[in-house]
Amino acid sequence: MLQPWNWQVERRVPECAGDPAAALAAAASAGEPLVFRKLLRDWPLVAAGRSGPKQAFDYLSQFDSGAGTKTMLGGPGLGGRFFYADDMLGYNFAVDTVGFAKVFEQILALADHTDPPAIYAGSNPVDTFLPGFAAANPLPLSIPQANARVWIGNASHVAPHFDISENIAVAALGRRRVTLFPPAQTPNLYVGPLDVTIAGQPVSMVDIRRPDLARYPRYAEAMQHAIQTELEPGDAIYMPTLWWHCIEALDPANILVNYWYNAPVNSSPFAALVHAMLAVRDLPETEKTAWRHWFDHFVFDPQAADAASHLPPHARGVGGAPGPARAQGIRAFVMRALGVR
Repeated sequence: MLQPWNWQVERRVPECAGDPAAALAAAASAGEPLVFRKLLRDWPLVAAGRSGPKQAFDYLSQFDSGAGTKTMLGGPGLGGRFFYADDMLGYNFAVDTVGFAKVFEQILALADHTDPPAIYAGSNPVDTFLPGFAAANPLPLSIPQANARVWIGNASHVAPHFDISENIAVAALGRRRVTLFPPAQTPNLYVGPLDVTIAGQPVSMVDIRRPDLARYPRYAEAMQHAIQTELEPGDAIYMPTLWWHCIEALDPANILVNYWYNAPVNSSPFAALVHAMLAVRDLPETEKTAWRHWFDHFVFDPQAADAASHLPPHARGVGGAPGPARAQGIRAFVMRALGVR
C-alpha cells in the first residue's frame, strides 16, 4: 500500500478550459503544464475500464503481440517505490522479461492484497506490443511524430525525473497523482547519478511522499514550487520538456498511455551537459567565466542563431543555419576534436 504523504501540495496544475488544441499550443509556448479533463473518456480502453480492471486488460489482450516486456518487480514493504538499494550498489527491485498476459494475471491476482509486491511494465511502444491499439484509441491532438507507449502496473511509482521531450500522458485505467517541479528547481531536488539510472533519466534522491529535510534541506524550497493534480481515467496532462514529474499509480491496477514528441533530432543536450562537466567544470574560475561568455554568445543568447551573421553564408560552417549539412558538419567537428576516427 502506498504510504501517506507528510506534506501538502497547495498549488494545482492549470486545466484546459477551452479548445484543447489552442490550449496545448499556448501551454507549450509558455512552457507550462496543463491538464485536459475527460479528453479521452470515449476511448474504448477507458470505457472497458469503467467495468473493472479485468475488462480493461481483456480489451488490451486483443492487441497483444506476445512480445516479452521488461517488468520491474519490487517486494512488499517498499510502498511501491522503485528506487536504488540503500547502499547505492544496485536497486530495490528485480527485472524480468514476461508477456503482457502474465503481467495482467499478476496484477489481478494481487489486487486485494494490502501490501502487495510492486509490478511495473513501462515505456512499451504500442506499435510493437499492442499493434492496432493506437488506431482504435487515437489522441485527438495534433502533435508531431508522436508514438504511443503504454505503462502498466499496480500501486507504484518511480522517483521524480524529467524527459528530454515534450510529453502528453493519459490515465486510461486507475487514478494517477502527478506532482511537478519546474526546471529551475533542479538544484533543490538532489539529482541522483547521471550515468546509472533507474529507468533512463536521472531521478531525485528525495522520497516525494516523505521528504527527509534534515538530509535534503534545499528540498524545502522545491516543495514551495511544486504543483500537483490527480488524473481520473480519461484525463490527460501535458508536461513540457525538462519539467520534473512524479506519476504515482494510486489503484491496484493502472494503465497509462503517453506520447513523447519534439525530442532533439540528431543531438543530445544531456550528453552536451555531461561533456561540459569534463571539458569546462573543473577549469579555473577565471577560465570558466570566460567560457561562459562564449556559451552565452553562441548558445544561450536569444540572438545566438545570428552569431555568425557577419560572415558570408558559405563561410559560416558549424555556425550556419540549422539543417542536415550543419548537423553533419558539427558531428564531424566534434569527433575530430575528441580524437574519434
